[in-house]
Amino acid sequence: MADNISERLAELDFASVTPQEFAKIIKGLSPRQLGEIARGDLRRQVLAEVFGRVERQFRPDSAGSLAAVIRWKITGESDVVYETTIADGVCTVTEGRSEADPRLTLTMGDADFLKLVSGNASPVTLFMLRKVKIAGDLGLASGLTRYFDIPKA
Repeated sequence: MADNISERLAELDFASVTPQEFAKIIKGLSPRQLGEIARGDLRRQVLAEVFGRVERQFRPDSAGSLAAVIRWKITGESDVVYETTIADGVCTVTEGRSEADPRLTLTMGDADFLKLVSGNASPVTLFMLRKVKIAGDLGLASGLTRYFDIPKA
């Protein structure tokens, strides 16, 4: 097995890792190690896998009639943008910035994003510490976690 965390994670088949296992992996990483995985191909792989699971973790019963485009801007070695669109009880994810006017835009660094989506950080705490910037519908932002099954480590 490789010596550093980024090499070990690069060898991992993320498709076979459950959300709970992913949460445990993230919980066990130091800030330096989180920084290691937030670079290059591994960063793209991890972000693609996280956003690839969003549709499966969506809770349509909780969303009801919600209609919204949520833009996620992940900052780091370069900015990466994903959008989640919730409409008619369905959540879809696209990579990149569309022409749509988002109801909510969330901007955060790689490490904070990984902590948030793995259930290892409180969205309220991240906001209060200014680790997450919110533009748009604050009410939607405050209730966002209820629309998705967030793993717990």
